Amino acid sequence: MNMILARVICIAVGYCLGMFQTGYIYGKLHHVDIRQHGSGNAGATNTLRTLGLKAGLITFFGDLGKAILSMLIAWLIFRESYPQGVLLLEMYAGLGAVLGHNFPAYLKFKGGKGIACTAGFILAFYPPMAVLCLLLFIVVVAVTRYVSLGSILVMICFFVQLVVLGQLGYLRAGANYIAEIYMVGAVFAVMGIWRHKANIKRLLSGTENKFSFNKSGNLEKK
Repeated sequence: MNMILARVICIAVGYCLGMFQTGYIYGKLHHVDIRQHGSGNAGATNTLRTLGLKAGLITFFGDLGKAILSMLIAWLIFRESYPQGVLLLEMYAGLGAVLGHNFPAYLKFKGGKGIACTAGFILAFYPPMAVLCLLLFIVVVAVTRYVSLGSILVMICFFVQLVVLGQLGYLRAGANYIAEIYMVGAVFAVMGIWRHKANIKRLLSGTENKFSFNKSGNLEKK
């Protein structure tokens, strides 16, 4: 098997797993189409806002897990065939999972924004990187109460860390794969930011919803 086919397989595996829409499925089990409420996305934040904390956490960890599982499968299949390129293949599997989450074929390509799924990818890709991203997210949301701003800055933080770690030689990949790793990382970052384009407009106009819980444990708009 050549490396090109390996990339395609990893994206396909990730996409299939990514189409498991945790929020949508949870909502359907409770007779709610999550895409008909709030922002219309099938991701963790909208599930939290619509169905409460328990639903939001289940959705978050479900979306997180499918990216990790996709990357684990890629590693198990290709770790021996491509020891210097398996990290890149894991990235493609993670990217496939985010694509499947954002654009699920069976839901007319209307999914989530991919942040929880990307968080799972970052955690599996390089755990210390995930720690810094999480701290940044918590601080930004605590100070501004804008989940969207925290998510956007995490995407930027991830890519900056990726390049720094790559240049310092901390990534377990052959030198001939580093440039492509940066390119795939850029796709993650750009896609994550692009999926928040409506939020960016609202942030700039001062009309973005703020993060706040009501007494019933639901995320409310403020």
